[in-house]
Amino acid sequence: MTTTNKSQQPDNHSRRHLLLSAAAAATTLAAGDTFAASAHQHHHNKIDSSLVDSALDCVKNGQACNDHCIELVKQGDTSIADCMASVSEMLAACTALSQLASYQSAHLADFAKVCSAICKDCEKQCNKHADKHAQCKACADSCHDCIQACNKIAA
Repeated sequence: MTTTNKSQQPDNHSRRHLLLSAAAAATTLAAGDTFAASAHQHHHNKIDSSLVDSALDCVKNGQACNDHCIELVKQGDTSIADCMASVSEMLAACTALSQLASYQSAHLADFAKVCSAICKDCEKQCNKHADKHAQCKACADSCHDCIQACNKIAA
């Protein structure tokens, strides 16, 4: 007489429940992926590339201006110190602005107002030196464009 160990026999009810659960999870994941892809594509289409571009242009020209200011300070010209300080603030703000714009942050409009004010300060400081330094002129011009783009979003 052979005895069968009950622990070795498969429990059909548990196996069926496990398979149904796995199938339900796979279906949910597939539906979630489809929804996420659709939402991402829709979300991606809403990005205002002009705001991202103007912010990144400010960063590019601001870095050149800041590097130029550092060289002038090394040579003993401290008249550029206020310009350098405002450019540093603008670099931080425009970097964050470009990221928030690309993410379509819910706080983008509020941040655009702040960034516009920071860019106005930078533009004002850079314009003081624009006739002597091409880097300051380029930075001021970029700030002007970014202010316009920010005002469209913040309105």
